[in-house]
Amino acid sequence: MKIDKNIIKELTDYLNEFNLTEIEYTDKDTKIKVSKSTSSGQVVSVAASDASPTKEKPKVLTGTEVKSPIIGTAYHSPEPGAKKFAEVGKKIKKGETIMIVEAMKTMNHVPSTVDGIIKEICVEDGQPVEYGQTIIIVE
Repeated sequence: MKIDKNIIKELTDYLNEFNLTEIEYTDKDTKIKVSKSTSSGQVVSVAASDASPTKEKPKVLTGTEVKSPIIGTAYHSPEPGAKKFAEVGKKIKKGETIMIVEAMKTMNHVPSTVDGIIKEICVEDGQPVEYGQTIIIVE
């Protein structure tokens, strides 16, 4: 795979011009991500990947996906250091809080939509989530 250095240069210029810490560019089978350290202002990582479906098998999910009902920031526990709402292997009931999604300074408890055992937690603590994004998978 050949990477166009002009794209990386242009993305780096955008980082500096708009005071960003990270920028990502995707075009057909190429994905380029450029980020910089906030303290030094220098570019510290450049990642490029070939997103061709022939080289990478899609992940097959089994179970029921519980999706985020809103856009916001996902939190695994009610406060830092507290016990997590959901952990892989934990048995949960429908309606039980599995995560909190903060939106506009409001903490929204996300309930499980099914009974079962948590198979996978799909988002990291503090990660931004989109409406309809899968946050956990229950079996």
